[in-house]
Amino acid sequence: MAERPTAIRTPDQRIRVFVSSTLRELEPERRAVRAAIEQLRLAPVMFELGARPHPPRELYRSYLAQSDIFIGIYGEKYGWVAPGEDVSGLEDEYLLSGSLPRLIYVKAPAPEREERLAGLLARIRDDDRSSYKSFSTPDELSALVEADLAILLAERFDESRRVAEAPAVERAVDIPAPYNPIVGRERERRELADLLSRPDVRIVSIVGPGGIGKSRLAIEVAIDAMKAGRDVAFAMLESITTPDRVILAIARALGVTGAAGEGPLEDKVVRAIGDGDLVLVVDNMEHVIDAAGLLVRIVTECPRVQLLVTSRSPLRVRAERVYDLGPLDLPSETGEADAAARASAVELFVARAAAVRPGFALTPENSAVVVAICRALEGVPLAIELAAARVRSLSPADIHARLEDAFALLVSGARDLPERQRALRNTIAWSVDLLSPDARGALATLSVFAGTFALASAESVLAAVGVDGPLAQLEALVDASLVGRVDGEDQPTFRLLSLVRAYASTLGDPASRELATLAWIAHYRATAREASAALRGRDQLEWLAHLDREAENYAAVARMLIDRRELDRAAEYMWSLYLYLWIGGYLGLVEDWATEMLELIDETDAPASVRTRAIALYYRNAVLFWQDPSFDTGPGMRECRALFRETGDRFGAALAGISLGLALLARHGSPDFEAAAEALRESQAEFGAAEDTWGEAMADVMLARVDMLTGNPAGALAYTEESLTLAERQGERLGIVIALNHRGWTKLLGGDVEAARDDFSRSLDLSLALGHDESITYGLEAFAGIRAVEGDAAGAGRLVGAAQTLRRRKGFLNPGMFEFYMIPFNALREAGRGDEIDRGIAEGVALSVSEALELIRG
Repeated sequence: MAERPTAIRTPDQRIRVFVSSTLRELEPERRAVRAAIEQLRLAPVMFELGARPHPPRELYRSYLAQSDIFIGIYGEKYGWVAPGEDVSGLEDEYLLSGSLPRLIYVKAPAPEREERLAGLLARIRDDDRSSYKSFSTPDELSALVEADLAILLAERFDESRRVAEAPAVERAVDIPAPYNPIVGRERERRELADLLSRPDVRIVSIVGPGGIGKSRLAIEVAIDAMKAGRDVAFAMLESITTPDRVILAIARALGVTGAAGEGPLEDKVVRAIGDGDLVLVVDNMEHVIDAAGLLVRIVTECPRVQLLVTSRSPLRVRAERVYDLGPLDLPSETGEADAAARASAVELFVARAAAVRPGFALTPENSAVVVAICRALEGVPLAIELAAARVRSLSPADIHARLEDAFALLVSGARDLPERQRALRNTIAWSVDLLSPDARGALATLSVFAGTFALASAESVLAAVGVDGPLAQLEALVDASLVGRVDGEDQPTFRLLSLVRAYASTLGDPASRELATLAWIAHYRATAREASAALRGRDQLEWLAHLDREAENYAAVARMLIDRRELDRAAEYMWSLYLYLWIGGYLGLVEDWATEMLELIDETDAPASVRTRAIALYYRNAVLFWQDPSFDTGPGMRECRALFRETGDRFGAALAGISLGLALLARHGSPDFEAAAEALRESQAEFGAAEDTWGEAMADVMLARVDMLTGNPAGALAYTEESLTLAERQGERLGIVIALNHRGWTKLLGGDVEAARDDFSRSLDLSLALGHDESITYGLEAFAGIRAVEGDAAGAGRLVGAAQTLRRRKGFLNPGMFEFYMIPFNALREAGRGDEIDRGIAEGVALSVSEALELIRG
C-alpha cells in the first residue's frame, strides 16, 4: 500500500500557534506571548489580529483547524457562555484542540478564580498530553513560551528524524489497511503472538460472534508478524460463496495466479508455499467451513506454514488451537469514573465519538451513561462503534434511551444464536432504522457490491435504481458507520463490513434486489467496455489503478453472469478486459471461467453464440500455453481462429493467430518456423485490416522472434524497431515493454552490450511501473543474459533463479524456445563454467524481486 504523501508547505506558510485566553483580563499576557511567538519566526493565531465577518465561535473553530500548536493562558475568569451552549468559548477551544501539542500556562496567584475555570484546570492538569506551568508576570510568561516552543520544535525534529532513520519493513503482501487504530486487545495480541512463535502450533482459529473484532485483531497480529520479519499472506473470504472457491482466495493472497504444470490449483498452492516460513491468514471462514480439509492439507504438506483463521465457529480439526475472542473490557458497576475511562470498551466509544464530534470526551456528567451504553452492548466492538457514531446527532442519554427501546422492540435474531450476536443484529437494525428511507434504500442497493467500490460506481448504481441524491445518501451511511471509507486511496473508495452487507441484503423486496443487481452488472459492463480502448493508450496506468481498486467487483460480475447462464454477456465482458486481465495476472482465473463456460456449452446446451465459444476457447488455450508445456494448444487455437473469422471478428482471429504462431514455434523438438511465420503474417494482415495498431505491434514482435530463432538478426531488429514505433505512437506501455525487450536481445546477441543494457533498463522500469510480473521476469532474464555475456556466471545464475521463482509463483512458464538467455549461458557452460551457473541459480531461487533488482543496480 503506498504511503500517504507528505504535506509540503509553501514558503509563505509558517508554523501556526493558536493562543487561547480571555481577552481583556489577560491582554498584557497575550501581547507578551505574541512577541515570543514572533521572535521564533512562527505565526501567532489570535482572535484580535484581524476582523472577520463570521460569528466568534465559527471563527475560532476555523482558526484552530488550521493551527499546529495550542497555547492556553488562564487567570481568574472562565469566560462567557453563549446562549444554548454548555461551556465557554475558552473551554470549547481547549476541547477542540484535539491532538495538537498543548502548552498550558496558569497565572498565580489568582485568589478570585472562578469555580468553573478551576474545574477546567483540574481536568487539564490530569491530562498527561499537556504541558502545564504557572507564571506571575507577562515577562516571565514570554520567557517560558519562547523556551517551551523551542524545545517542542526540537523534540518534534528529533522524532521525525528517528522515524526517517528507522529501517523500513518490506511488505510482500497487502494486509488490509485498518480504518482506525485498534483499541484494547494488547493481551490478545501478545497471546496470539506467543502461539505463532511455537513451531508445533499449526492452525490458530480466532473464534467469536459476529462483530466481536476477529478480523480487526487478525490484521494487527499479521502486521506484528510482518514487522518481526515473517512472510505474511492475507486471504479474505467475505466475497467467497462456496467452499470450493476458498482455494482461489488463498491463491490470490499468495500471488499464485495459476502455477505451472498440471494438476488442480490446490496442488499448485502447496507447491508455491513449499517449506517457506509463512503466516497465512484466512479471514471469515464460517460460511465456507467445509473447506477445512484444504487448510489441513496445506499445514500437512507445508511444514513451516502457520494458519491464522477467523471464524464464528471452530474448524474442529486436530491441528487447530481455538482462541476464543471475548468482548472488550467493561468497567465494573461500582467502579469510579477514572477506572471507567481506562476500560477498553469505554475507550473505544469515546474515541469513535470524538471522531464524529470533535471535542467529545468522558466527563463526570456523561460517564455513567457512556458506561451504561457499553454495558448494554456487552463490549462488542462493532455495536459500540455503531452507537458512538450517533453522537453526531444525539446525546449519550438519548442514545441509551433509544438503545434500550431498540432491544425491547427488535429482537429479530434466531433463538439458537448466541445472545451477544442477537444484540448485535438489534444494534444494526436500530442504526439502520435511524436512517432516512432513501438512505435505507441506498444501503440495500450497496449490498450488491463485492469488496471495495469507487465513489463513481456507487453513484452510478444508486442513480440507476432511482435513489434520490446518491452522494448525500452515501455520506449518510458513512456517517452512521454502516459504510467504511478505505484509507490510503487517492480516489474515494468505500467498503461495507461483511456483517453489514449481509444484513443490508435482507432489506427490501426481491424485485428491488434484482433491480440493484442488474444495475451493478450494467455499470461494470459499461466500464469494462470503456476500459477496453483506454487501456491501449496513454491513460493505461490510471485505468489499471482504477480497475485494481475494484477488482473484486469486476471478478464478481463475471462470476454472476456465468452463474446466471448469461454466457454471451460474460464472454464479451471478459473480452473487454483482456489487456487488464493479462497485465494484472488474472488469466489463470479467467481460464477457470472459460473452461466452465465450455463445459456448460457442451454439456448443458446453455445458449451461447459462436463468438462466445471462440472467446472461451481463446482464453483456455492461450493460458494453458504458458501453464503447461505438454499441452498442445494448436488445435484449439485453429478452431478459435476459424470461429472468429466466421463471425467477422478480425481482431479476435488475428489474436488467435498470434497464439497459434507461438504454439508452432514452441513445439517440443520440432518447431515449425515456416508455419509459424505464415500464421503471424496472416495475423499482421488482419490487424492491419482492422486498423488495430496495438495488434500490429504485437505481430511485429512475434515475427521478430521467428527471425531471431532462424538466424536473421537484421530482420528481427527491423521488426522490433517497427513494433516500438507503433507502440510508442499509441502510448501503450506493455507494447513498449515487449518491443524494447526484444530489441535489446537482437542488440545483445549482435554484440552491442551497452545498447542492449539501455533497452533492457527501459523495459524493466516500465514493467515495474505496470506491476506486470511476466514482463519483470523477462527483464530479470535479460540482465542475466548481459551478465553471462560479460562472463559473470554466478551473477547470471542468481538472476535466472530469481526469475524462475517468480514464474513458478505466478504460474507462467517460459517455453524453452523463448529462453534467449540460454544462448550466452551455453557458451559459458562450454567454457567449463556450468557449476558456477548452477550454484548461482540455486542461490537466486531464494531471492525476492527487490533483492534481484538490487543485484542489477549494484
